[in-house]
Amino acid sequence: MSTNFNTLTPLARAAVPEHSTRYSPDLVLWEDTMPGGAHWSGVLRRGTALRLTDVEGRANVSALFFNQEEKTERYNMPDTLKAQHTAHLTRGHALYSDMGRVLCSIPDDSCGWHDTVCGAIDSRTVRRRWGEANYQTHRNAMYRNGHDGFLVELAKWGLDRRDVVANVNFFSKAVVDETGRLRFDTAHREPGQHVDLRFEMNVLVVLSAAPHPLDPSTSYAPTPVGLTAWRSGTAGADDVCRLLCPENDRGFINTERGFL
Repeated sequence: MSTNFNTLTPLARAAVPEHSTRYSPDLVLWEDTMPGGAHWSGVLRRGTALRLTDVEGRANVSALFFNQEEKTERYNMPDTLKAQHTAHLTRGHALYSDMGRVLCSIPDDSCGWHDTVCGAIDSRTVRRRWGEANYQTHRNAMYRNGHDGFLVELAKWGLDRRDVVANVNFFSKAVVDETGRLRFDTAHREPGQHVDLRFEMNVLVVLSAAPHPLDPSTSYAPTPVGLTAWRSGTAGADDVCRLLCPENDRGFINTERGFL
């Protein structure tokens, strides 16, 4: 169940800005493109934002988030969902750590649904679905998977298999059908959709652009993702994410106290 914006108080509704997809070019820190299937990691500082853009409309971005200063504090899927009474993420939501603090929030999102429960695809699933294409024979056309991509990036920061926790899958929608099984919504994605992640702490971000575990594509063909980082500032008193629910306001306060 997701939070309905129509149930917000008049004050909260008044604080929700018009849907915006613009930011000043003067504030941009860097831009890049992550090829389909590739993986990336880096630190996004408090007060910066990262826009993920689904270039072709068929991307999936599996993501993990850690407190850069103390990496045992990381994204906690159960706390994130229960605090906001939702099973997926979209505009207005915050991503909580296991310390009750907001690692990052979503002030803008043109996609509308990001999966939180299906995890990252692994090598066994890739082989079963599409066969095997290794680096020795296929070089950069090898079949990559999200779990191994996470491990490669985590190793760069002194982390390992134990640090692979429940992740977010941006741009992917998985719903429960009438039989109780999870089903991948192929009509959900469109070219050019984006989601903005605004960082409320100094966060280590780990990304993989490998396919979603439930993607029904008949061929292994992950697509590129645009990355744009800029100086955004943090959530103000009238921010849509802070005002979504009382739990979020408390989460932002807990976060801000650590930077006083």
